[in-house]
Amino acid sequence: MSFSASEPEGLDELQRTPTHLEGLDHVLSGGLPTRRTTLVCGGPGCGKTMLAMEVVARGAAHGEPGAFFSFEQTSRELQTDFRSLDLDLEGLVHRDLLRIHHVDLGDRPAAETGGYSLDGLLVQMDQVIEAVGAKRVALDTLEVLFARLEDSRTLRSEIRRLFRWLQDREVTALVTAEAGAETLTRHGLEEYVSDCVVRLDHRIHDEVSTRRARVLKYRGTRHSTNEHPFLISRKGIALIPVDSRPLEHPAPAERISTGIEGLDRMFGGEGYFRGSSILVSGRAGTGKSSIGAAYVDAACRRGERALYVSFEESRSQIVRNMQSVGVDLEPWIEEGLLTIQARRPSQLGLEEHLREVEDVLDDVSPEAVVVDPVTNLINVGTPATTLAMLTRLVDSMKARRTTALYTSLESGEGPPSVMRVGVSSVMDTWVQLVNLLRRPAESRGIYVVKARGMAHAHAVHEFRLSDAGVEVADPLDTAVGDPREGPP
Repeated sequence: MSFSASEPEGLDELQRTPTHLEGLDHVLSGGLPTRRTTLVCGGPGCGKTMLAMEVVARGAAHGEPGAFFSFEQTSRELQTDFRSLDLDLEGLVHRDLLRIHHVDLGDRPAAETGGYSLDGLLVQMDQVIEAVGAKRVALDTLEVLFARLEDSRTLRSEIRRLFRWLQDREVTALVTAEAGAETLTRHGLEEYVSDCVVRLDHRIHDEVSTRRARVLKYRGTRHSTNEHPFLISRKGIALIPVDSRPLEHPAPAERISTGIEGLDRMFGGEGYFRGSSILVSGRAGTGKSSIGAAYVDAACRRGERALYVSFEESRSQIVRNMQSVGVDLEPWIEEGLLTIQARRPSQLGLEEHLREVEDVLDDVSPEAVVVDPVTNLINVGTPATTLAMLTRLVDSMKARRTTALYTSLESGEGPPSVMRVGVSSVMDTWVQLVNLLRRPAESRGIYVVKARGMAHAHAVHEFRLSDAGVEVADPLDTAVGDPREGPP
């Protein structure tokens, strides 16, 4: 989807102020409208104050001074609340790049002689803005400011006055407001006088919470109108829309070993493309995790950093179980080349899983990654949301030139579960493992479903697991449709 829009001749191009928040600037086509007012609305706990503070603080960190006006919390309370995030509010305040000003409205009457007036507040705000030279201003929240004003005509007039005052000061402003029962905001007016409106919400699905953001309005430009999940982590707000990464991934021609000599031969003797995405699917007990372990073992032998993300077994289980097939991962963990992250799918929502993996990728910078098995995430969300999350994860790996292997656990009946979420379509290489009913005993088979951009074997090969290691043997005289698995 394209967010660019041509401006009519004779009009100045709309200027945008970057938020410096991951993903949000993409959704906003570059940022918030400069020297205009943006409304951030939503229910309690959805992240309104967080978004407003982070936009102001990130701007200050990039040399654009800001002021944050709070009508509820004191400056000390806000700095304490945000101490767990990488914002360094105290440092920005100390360097005179940020002012956090608490406006105490507790003793102020709603109506004075001659009617309600914002004059005193505007004088305070003007002094703070001038003192710091603020270019970004946030007001949190309007409901507290106008809590005692009941006359609708006066309320409408004062809200318009406030928004006009902000525009006259030529600041890029964010104003937060609570969601109404039947209207977007409680007063039902702010969205009409704002140049940009961002709605946040916090919903529960199958006992898992997810925060979402949507740009409802943006005067003078096209923008994404979709809902986008976002997270609040120690790094702040992160919004990673499915369309945030264009299809401009690098496509290296370098090949790397799979860690299994026979499997390398199935790919012309050279293995996977570096930076590609590989899917290994099969039923329980076919050896998917063993192929993943062999792959990270080979990466560590090359001196590369590797990450193993497990949604099924603990770190100690993985190390123990892989030793039974001749793959010893413990030395690589001790050397710091291999990181194993184990997490139950039900512990977090899909977006939180994605953010956690992204954080580890940032910290470790691995060249090889295994995610085992991705299909366990289906229990956390719907097939559509799971596919969206996996697509973003695949895109992130490709953008980093990280070679990632994903395993998929297939059910015993019906079509493969990986097909139900459609993740196979975004993979470059797909390897299928099968159980073969061959006399005198049952054995395993392996074949390549697809391998984009490279020649590969088409026959089913025997796949062996023993304490001597993981081995791919010679081709079998069994057609793909003959295994007990049935057709792929």
